[in-house]
Amino acid sequence: MDTTLDDPLVGQTLDGRYRVDARIAAGGMATVYRAVDTRLDRVLALKVMHPALAADAGFVDRFIREAKSVARLAHPNVVAVFDQGTDGPYTYLAMEYVSGCTLRDVLRERGALQPRAALDILEPVLAALGAAHRAGFVHRDMKPENVLIGDDGRVKVADFGLVRSVDTVTSTTGAVLGTVSYLAPEQIENGVTDTRVDVYACGVVLYEMLTGCKPHTGGTPAQVLYQHLHEDVPPPSAAVPGLPGVLDQLVTYATARDPELRPTDAAGLLGLTLDARALLGEAELDAVPPQARAEQRNAAEDRTSVIPRPLAAQPPVDRTSRLERPEAAAPAQSHAQAPLPPRSRGPRRPRRATLLVVVGVLLALGIGTGVWYINSGQFTKVPNLLGKTEAQARSELSAAGLGVKRIDRKFSDAFDRGTVMNSDPESGKRIRGNGAVVLTVSRGPEVVFVPDVKGKPLDDAKAELVKSGLAPGLVTQAFSQDVAQGSVISTDPAGGQKRSPDTAVAIVVSKGRPLQVTNVVGRPLDQARAALQDLGLKVETAPEQVNSPFPAGTVANQSVGAGSQAATGDTVTLTVSKGPRLVPVPPVVGQEADVARKTLEAAGFKVKVERPLISFSNTVDAQSVPGGQSAPEGSTIVVRTKGL
Repeated sequence: MDTTLDDPLVGQTLDGRYRVDARIAAGGMATVYRAVDTRLDRVLALKVMHPALAADAGFVDRFIREAKSVARLAHPNVVAVFDQGTDGPYTYLAMEYVSGCTLRDVLRERGALQPRAALDILEPVLAALGAAHRAGFVHRDMKPENVLIGDDGRVKVADFGLVRSVDTVTSTTGAVLGTVSYLAPEQIENGVTDTRVDVYACGVVLYEMLTGCKPHTGGTPAQVLYQHLHEDVPPPSAAVPGLPGVLDQLVTYATARDPELRPTDAAGLLGLTLDARALLGEAELDAVPPQARAEQRNAAEDRTSVIPRPLAAQPPVDRTSRLERPEAAAPAQSHAQAPLPPRSRGPRRPRRATLLVVVGVLLALGIGTGVWYINSGQFTKVPNLLGKTEAQARSELSAAGLGVKRIDRKFSDAFDRGTVMNSDPESGKRIRGNGAVVLTVSRGPEVVFVPDVKGKPLDDAKAELVKSGLAPGLVTQAFSQDVAQGSVISTDPAGGQKRSPDTAVAIVVSKGRPLQVTNVVGRPLDQARAALQDLGLKVETAPEQVNSPFPAGTVANQSVGAGSQAATGDTVTLTVSKGPRLVPVPPVVGQEADVARKTLEAAGFKVKVERPLISFSNTVDAQSVPGGQSAPEGSTIVVRTKGL
């Protein structure tokens, strides 16, 4: 029977805009319809509050206020809220319409899911909740009914922050029994609803996906609530033998009855979930549980196994030690003693036989005690230290008779700074009673801020970068009118930016104000040195002198050219001249003037050609330095042509 025929809203248009086409679902607080936005011509979901609740002004105000808050939460795995309004007795939300089914429908149809499918659904749910937690929202009613799976495989979370835990506890309908199955102990006992209640609910949902059933069941809501308060959620492998231990550990962390032992929010649980996936092999991920329906067992592939991974998922970090399967707890020992047997009235046994019995008993006790001591008595179990502060971990180890061998510190996105993220031996492992444990303490997220070192001396700036967890990189120099010489002008990346630890930071150091270097070539060495030192430069002399056109003892060359810029304290090297080099003069008499010029220039001389006033010849008749003699290199040789 189609119940939409009896619904007065079907066929109506709310606010002159939203045409109600069909009823999708009904709950204790509202009814959800498929509708069409006639203004934008798009299909959407219309959630209409029950008129009886709409009469409560406080409830309506809270409904509107939280709807506005959720509308600001933009995330690909959250059902978007488009509009909110009131039309007569109807208060409604216009939301994104997801064509598909709920996770409850999938579980009802398929029973237990493959680990890969369960993780493919859990990860986008945690990504959505993580974004909500960071924005200050708590869902408070996470359950399979609020996880929507679209026909295209996308996973979305619905009903953020619109249900109060007290409402779910007081009702007694079958639907409420499904809701109380996901309440955290502190929700039930104290009404506390922080981000960790969503973590607990997600752990229960994961258990249900892996096993096909809820961890706590009962005939009444009170029985289920009692189990949440007094019984741990069992490991999924107890219901599905063969499930990997990392999945047991994942459920155990998420559903710890003490909220302090759970991940602080959904983002932390998402990191552990990604670690668990990384630890599982393909065969373990695709194993079909015995509780799966026949259709799933015979299907070539599970449709939920192709659900896209969440876009907001964090990169896997090394937390494998957290995800190893814990040892099973030892069964509790009863301290009640059996009643003593009545004293026998029969004949006494011979004394020797009694003695043998006593000796046998003592021997058995001695052997048993020895075996117990060798196997168990000399060992102590390492307490659960994960998530504890360093001081708390030391205190618990001391109470157990154990010590701390050393403390390692590593980065972690899942553990708060200063809390224990691992121990060696691990929690639950056995260690000799006087042994010591290595603790790994979180340094917090693996991101550091670049310090602002502008204006600080180079050595101080390098030390501050190292202290911040960064590495000093390439150091270059530049002139500056404002920053003192030797101090930092700028860094790349600049101060205040976020970077990964050990990132190299390039540093630009000031050379101070620029100096104009004077030309001292050709000056006597003492004068040249004084002129440069007066500018604030250091002067060095090259160890070897060179021949040059300049007289011996004068400066033949300077390492920093005239007019160049230099910094105070820069060094200029001067090369001293030992005078011109003597070069043999080639004979050019009798050669044509042009040929003679080329010959002398090739030998390193300058050439001047003199011609008589009246001359009809271009032949060289004389040269100022006769051929075969030597002259300073670079000096001028005069050649004359013949006259009349």
